[in-house]
Amino acid sequence: MKNSLFITVILFAFMSCKNETKKEVAPVERDIVTNDVVSVSGRQLMVNDEFYLIKGICYHPVPKGSEVKRDFGTLTQDLELMVEAGINTIRVYAPIVEESVLDEINEAGLKVIIGFGYNQGGKNDILSGSFIDYVNKYKNHNAILMWELGNEYNYHPEWFDGDIKNWYTAMNDAAALIHKNDPSHPVTTAHGDLPNELALSMSPNIDVWGMNVYRFVRPETIFKEWKEVSEKPMYLAETGADSYMQIAKDGYEQGVNELAQADATEIILKATFNGQDICSGVTLFQYTDGWWKAGNNEVQDTGGTAPNSTGVPFDGSPNEEFWGIVDIDRNKKQVFDVVKDIYTNVNQTNN
Repeated sequence: MKNSLFITVILFAFMSCKNETKKEVAPVERDIVTNDVVSVSGRQLMVNDEFYLIKGICYHPVPKGSEVKRDFGTLTQDLELMVEAGINTIRVYAPIVEESVLDEINEAGLKVIIGFGYNQGGKNDILSGSFIDYVNKYKNHNAILMWELGNEYNYHPEWFDGDIKNWYTAMNDAAALIHKNDPSHPVTTAHGDLPNELALSMSPNIDVWGMNVYRFVRPETIFKEWKEVSEKPMYLAETGADSYMQIAKDGYEQGVNELAQADATEIILKATFNGQDICSGVTLFQYTDGWWKAGNNEVQDTGGTAPNSTGVPFDGSPNEEFWGIVDIDRNKKQVFDVVKDIYTNVNQTNN
């Protein structure tokens, strides 16, 4: 009886010590989340010190209907299609203010280039300085790839009292402020075609130059020109083709013509990825047809204009509502399979 009581006391004491030991165990290290670090090295864009090739798409989802407003209601479906197409990067023209959207993009394994406008009524814009509040709020979000300042503003000196130098000064100052607050993400801009000497000399704080390039099916001609004027990374912030032929040309019939878009995009993307020694990739214009761009938002209109866009394959005419790789209802156009084949098979080395 005494022996039994002694054994019971010993066992109780042992179990108590064991439970106390469990309570003091430190949290498991795998629960610690480390965000990606984006940087530049020479002409290359890097993520965690490895070359990152942008296989991207421009994304501004405005539903058909009377209200012209970006809407992420189709985000889950859109991300599924983007992942299927091999897309790894989304470029947006205005900040995504819904954190849940950034979370879902990150969970899908994609990254985002966040664009800031100059004058957006004080909402995350450069003029008011409120853009830096957004940077500080989301700089630790793993979905962020780069911060982008402006889109083809070099075509619009009238927005800056007729002097484009006012824009370059504002852009360079904004980039410096981002560097001060966020050392983990580069700053880029979407320049209309090749930056001239003025743009380059006034904007040393731009880390990566994005360029919107519409040179028919020859965007790669800009690579040699860029190599001669800068040692920084660059990428094609916009390029591509629409699926409407304003006139019959080069064997493609007038009217809706998905084959023309598919053929042009294939040539453009192959040429782009053949230049990886200079070019860090592309965000193709664009994910979905934009019914809001040229007329009645209830229907798909022909026409529409854009600055310096005469280099559109093959007719030289930008029909602004026909640029998607999917249509407004998310049906795949012929070009979708072209993008999918190239994006899923391209190697991150020179071909």
